Amino acid sequence: MQSVIYDVAVSADGYISGPAGDISKFPHEGEVVDDYFERLKTYSCAIMGRATYEFGYGFGLKPGDNPYPHMKTIVFSKSIDLSEDADVIVTQEDAVDYVHSLKQTSEGPIYLCGGGRFAGSLLSFGLIDRLRLKRAPIFLGEGVRLFGGQAPAPDVILIDSKLYPNGVLYQEFNLRAAVTQS
Repeated sequence: MQSVIYDVAVSADGYISGPAGDISKFPHEGEVVDDYFERLKTYSCAIMGRATYEFGYGFGLKPGDNPYPHMKTIVFSKSIDLSEDADVIVTQEDAVDYVHSLKQTSEGPIYLCGGGRFAGSLLSFGLIDRLRLKRAPIFLGEGVRLFGGQAPAPDVILIDSKLYPNGVLYQEFNLRAAVTQS
């Protein structure tokens, strides 16, 4: 069975983006970003909600394009309208059932790209196995919360950490609930 890994940058006050999706205060270069790109190579599948997928439009992603061409990418949405020849899979299926099945059939680890509400929903059902947090030394005050503000606090085991020269603290956690289900 493959793991679902939520690999995300987060502010010191718990936001993955600020108001209107602002991510400008997060580091966009340097060793922390290089390490993130190396981790991306290890995932075989990416999952995300509609808002996270459409967020990419602001950075040049065209509707239907795959933001992670080396991965199968699945967008969970009941409202997005992409062409049939899109490079991503759009599903309206129940995310819980779909992710359970995906964990059984995926060829490698599953990258939970976001967003916060989607991640919170998966966490509520014990479907996130690992957190990889890049904790930036910034405060956003508002925006999108790490788990959308709706999920229970996970019981975690710290398995790795690294402090970068720019002040970002990388922390990797196994989730105990997910470990006992696997």
